[in-house]
Amino acid sequence: MAAKKKVEAAPKASFPKATERDFQVIVKPIITEKSMKAMSDDNKITLRVADDANKTEVRLAFERIFQVKVVDVRIITVHPKATTRGTRYHGTIQGYKKAIVTIPEGEAIDLLRE
Repeated sequence: MAAKKKVEAAPKASFPKATERDFQVIVKPIITEKSMKAMSDDNKITLRVADDANKTEVRLAFERIFQVKVVDVRIITVHPKATTRGTRYHGTIQGYKKAIVTIPEGEAIDLLRE
């Protein structure tokens, strides 16, 4: 009888360690009903990112921090909005930049715990 060969699982892709700049690029996750639905249905994570960040920086920072391969990155600039409280107080809501990161099917990230 021939001996069975051991089949080893392919090693996971190794990612470099996260740098300080990575934590400056990704500010915080955006937790809303819409973002949570997109996370559960389409594996899309919504994040608030630095105003000077671009798609490449967001992709690399996300991969280094969460150790997950990124499929797609979309960047959106949310413009400031004027607001009033009654007739007396006027102001603005500050604008920011957000990113929607798509990860592969089968991968999961627990944003509430990390």
